[in-house]
Amino acid sequence: MPHDESQHQNKLSKHKFVTNTLALRTMAETEMKALRLQPPGTPQALKYEGAPRPQPGLGEVLIRVVATAITAMMCLAVFDTIGEEVKNFKVGDHVFALTSFSRDGSAAEYVDALPSELVPKPKGLTHEQAAAVPLSALTAWQALFVHAELKAGQKVLIAGAAGGVGVMAVQLAKWADAYVIGICSGRNVDFVKAPGAEEPLAFEEAVDAVAVILDFAGDSTPRRSRSLLKDGGALVSVAEPPGEQANDLIVNAVFFVVEPNGEQLGQIVTLIGEGRVKPIVDSVLPLSKGVKAFEQVAKGHSRGKIVFRISK
Repeated sequence: MPHDESQHQNKLSKHKFVTNTLALRTMAETEMKALRLQPPGTPQALKYEGAPRPQPGLGEVLIRVVATAITAMMCLAVFDTIGEEVKNFKVGDHVFALTSFSRDGSAAEYVDALPSELVPKPKGLTHEQAAAVPLSALTAWQALFVHAELKAGQKVLIAGAAGGVGVMAVQLAKWADAYVIGICSGRNVDFVKAPGAEEPLAFEEAVDAVAVILDFAGDSTPRRSRSLLKDGGALVSVAEPPGEQANDLIVNAVFFVVEPNGEQLGQIVTLIGEGRVKPIVDSVLPLSKGVKAFEQVAKGHSRGKIVFRISK
């Protein structure tokens, strides 16, 4: 009887071990690590913690994030799971994207996306370089060509020209045959000149009238720049609404939030392949250092994009 009881206990122990192992495996398959923002929404409220892994629905894909950049709605990723009715991609494809702001960001090990948001990873770029492209380049593209309707020969002033979006805007405006004035801090003048700014100037320096102003810096950029716009010029901002100071100007004053657009991203990939546009990476950090990275961006001390490396 004691022998039988011992065997029974051994079977129970083995059953518990198998059950626990399956539970851990199931948890590992349904959870992930992510950088999540808690109230009140400051960098200090960011937490690197466990989160539910997204489950792709009909027509969606689940991608394993290799690298992502601030602001973390963009990523360089590898397909992990493809939902029904997705025909243009297969598991294992390397892609990058700006995903919809209606979903959780890509500062996570996994993210779900729509095929229309995705573009194959540009050849010749590292994972970190590719991750620096989607948000920055799409914001710059839409600011220049959708909202400002930039034309060849026009003079464009770019405030915040050393940042991730600004340095992309400098290159795209140069490609469009515009005359580029890049406004930045004094220490970044040479850095902004390298990608194509004809006049890389410190914030306090004066410039002649321009047809387009892109505000990627915020603060008082529109107020400082109001006398610089020609009649009928465009003031486009992603940093803050132009406000009342633009009402008495004969200008097209626009504040916008970038939208995912696979077609535009594809055009940008072509320019990258031709060597006309190059992503600039400030630094690469693990996702667990997210608070430090966002604090650096808030201070305006980065050159190009800060990238998180998430997986191999």
